[in-house]
Amino acid sequence: MLQPKRTKYRRQQKGKIKGNAGRGASIAFGSFGLKSLGQGFISSKTIEAARVAMTRYMKREGKVWIRIFPDKPLTKKPAEVRMGKGKGAPDRWVAVVKPGTIMFEAEGVPKEVAEEAMRLAAQKLPVLTKFVVRRDYVE
Repeated sequence: MLQPKRTKYRRQQKGKIKGNAGRGASIAFGSFGLKSLGQGFISSKTIEAARVAMTRYMKREGKVWIRIFPDKPLTKKPAEVRMGKGKGAPDRWVAVVKPGTIMFEAEGVPKEVAEEAMRLAAQKLPVLTKFVVRRDYVE
């Protein structure tokens, strides 16, 4: 699973997800991409599940880029603990995704294969997504 090697602080505030993606909103590496239409937190386990679904369908041909990284810790208190007594321990790492973020990219496979692979990956994700193709892509 993806997670940072080290961070400055162990705990972070959740914050609000406002607006559309400013950066990471265009295809940079591959010819095909999976673009987010909604916002949310995507955990490292979910990212890994989507990656596995894509690479298995593509039969490990071509190349896949993961454009999001889970660098935000979410905390959780143990079950049946009384209120107060401070913030809980870090539980999981999540990536903050805004509408318009390109989450995955692929290259080196036919368009139909990439589209189906992205569809399978999208089923694992908690946000609505859209399959996008690079502007200068020629079949």
